Amino acid sequence: MKGRLLAVTACFAGVILVISLLLAYTMKKEYGVDKKAENIVALNEISQLSQMAVSNKDTSSQKLLQEKIAALDRELRLETSPDKNSLYQTILIIGAGAILYLLLIFLYIYFSILRPFDKLKGYAENISSGNFDVSLDYERSNYFGAFTWAFDQMRREITRARVCEQEAIDNNKTVIATLSHDIKTPIASIRAYAEGLEANMDTTAEKRVRYLSVIMKKCDEVTKLTNDLFLHSISDLVKLKVVTEKAELGSYLSAVLDEINAGQGDVFFPMPSFEVYVNIDKNRFLQLTENLINNARKYAKTKIEVTLKKEAHNVSVSFRDYGSGVAGEDIPFLFEKFYRGKNCGKEQGSGLGLYIVRYIAEQMKGEARLINHRDGLEVVVSLPLLS
Repeated sequence: MKGRLLAVTACFAGVILVISLLLAYTMKKEYGVDKKAENIVALNEISQLSQMAVSNKDTSSQKLLQEKIAALDRELRLETSPDKNSLYQTILIIGAGAILYLLLIFLYIYFSILRPFDKLKGYAENISSGNFDVSLDYERSNYFGAFTWAFDQMRREITRARVCEQEAIDNNKTVIATLSHDIKTPIASIRAYAEGLEANMDTTAEKRVRYLSVIMKKCDEVTKLTNDLFLHSISDLVKLKVVTEKAELGSYLSAVLDEINAGQGDVFFPMPSFEVYVNIDKNRFLQLTENLINNARKYAKTKIEVTLKKEAHNVSVSFRDYGSGVAGEDIPFLFEKFYRGKNCGKEQGSGLGLYIVRYIAEQMKGEARLINHRDGLEVVVSLPLLS
């Protein structure tokens, strides 16, 4: 478009210039030919009068000769005067003015329409190539101002939508990874108890019933987790749902740890002499406890001490192992999803265990923190105490 407008402008300017020059040249040529003929006639008359005056010594001829010479002199002076050339100059000035006016129109169209349009075209090419980080400067005073502003707003909305979409994808991956991680824990327990039954470790009927009861409970846990996964897939849940209820934490924790400790005997929990009531989601708190116990078993491979402490406004549950601990630089990041410390070695894992612990604690209005000891690691989960 810019090249076409420039070509049209140059064409019009050329036409105006040619017309002006032709007009000036034609008028000057015609005027010059006429005056040249008149001057030749006047010179012939002067020549004849001069000859007559010389031969006849006629004073009247001499007087007429002088008048002719004076008239010719005036004509020649008039011919070379500036006034005679003013017409040609006027024509040339009008032509130059027309060309200048045409040039000004071209410059106005270029700066007001063409250049903003070129910027908008380049901006659209960036958007079409997926580059949404390039902003577009716009002026509401030009003809494309409002349209450019709307175009830039569209870019911002697309950018915001893409960010939200990416966050949704990340959340979806996190939830699926979390549920997959938590499903492995009860399945491992089911396998352990099933192997115990197969090895005839259940020497008494009471023990056999207990093993079968634990297997059934773990199956129920798997069912709940798969239900969470199903609900997430059909309703696009951003986070796992936590529904709290009032519970006495000491007795509940004792029952949970008995199930986890069955057949292994590496978890020690002194039953507190006091009662503490908190609002918890029992299923989620079970996930939290199993994650911490399994992490300690996997990485520390030592005994695990669980203690319950009552504070002024909180209840804290401490999970303490006596392994090698973790590197100091890992502490700030261990609660982040998919992060694994340097002490993990060749142990398989997803880096989600502590992330799940912190998330569940926060959903129950509590918190989780790490205490690194020289001879092990301690994870403390605090929950608000009910009056």
